[in-house]
Amino acid sequence: MTRKSMMGLVREGKARLRESAFVVTWDVDSRDQGAVCRTQYFIFGRSYRRNEKEYTYPGFVWSGGVRYIAQSALFVVPHRLAEIVRFLARNGIDYDIEAITIR
Repeated sequence: MTRKSMMGLVREGKARLRESAFVVTWDVDSRDQGAVCRTQYFIFGRSYRRNEKEYTYPGFVWSGGVRYIAQSALFVVPHRLAEIVRFLARNGIDYDIEAITIR
């Protein structure tokens, strides 16, 4: 399996978000594969093909006001913050939030 670089997503996000926001970081216990999969699905989305029909579920990172910065770290504008916090809390995932300004 080849490693897919996330730098394209980082570079794309630079143009999308320049304002006051929050850095949201989280830590999923890798032994809990269910939580790992749910988090990947929520953050990055998923697409698959079934019966010759394509199904696509965009992830949180593709939403307006969200910028991917690194593994387990996002910039999130204030009006989108509650959505990710609700997901992380509901799934028992440890997280931290810090207010910042992106210029």
